[in-house]
This record gives sequence, structure tokens and C-alpha cells, in this order.
Amino acid sequence: MSAYFLFKTEPDAYSFDDFLRDKETNWDGVTNPTAVKNLREMKPGTKWIFYHTGDERTAVGTGSVVSVDATDPKVPIVRVKVGKRLKTPKTLDQIKTAAIFRDSPLVKIGRLSVVPLTEEQWSWFVE
Repeated sequence: MSAYFLFKTEPDAYSFDDFLRDKETNWDGVTNPTAVKNLREMKPGTKWIFYHTGDERTAVGTGSVVSVDATDPKVPIVRVKVGKRLKTPKTLDQIKTAAIFRDSPLVKIGRLSVVPLTEEQWSWFVE
């Protein structure tokens, strides 16, 4: 299981500014079976990139997993805490042109809302 992920959200529904304000939240509303499986298998300490979808299509910040309650495997409760705003936000166009994402579900499965990342990909975002 990957120790790094990217979570997608519509900024109108829940933005990184909302996350900075809240400090912690439950990550919910995920229905895609693959994305739910990814959430269910996460461990505390898992790091992730906060990505705005819609017109913005930009990775903007970081977060980490506080806890995972997979009592209901179809609706895992994943508690997350805010990290930092990315020094250099990365757009979808930048992601698509980076060779390290060539085979990534991030560019191959556009509708996947919880995407595993390699350590190299994580580092690319936070550099």
C-alpha cells in the first residue's frame, strides 16, 4: 500500500482554504470503489496532496491521515489533518508533461478521486 496519495475535491465544495481553517476533518463523499478501497487501506501518517478539480485543476496543499475507521468497508471514515500550502502549486498540464506520471492513475483514470502516488511523485509535488 502506498504511503502517499492525492485527494481530489471541487474547491466550491471543500477548498484548501476551508481545510486550513478547519485544521482537521473527515474525508467523505467518496463513492468510486477503487477510491474507497484506497481510503480503507490507509494508515495513520499517510501523506497526501490536496488537489482542486473543476476549472482550477491544480495541486495546492498537503495533508496527512490521522485515523481510519473501516468498520463499514463501503464508507470508511478517514480523519485527516492539514499540512501546508504547496510552495509551487502544480497544474494538471504540468502533471501530464512530467515523465514520472506517465503511467499514473492520476493521468490514466481521470475520475479517480483518491490516487496513489510514488515517493518520487510526492517529492515532485512538495519540492
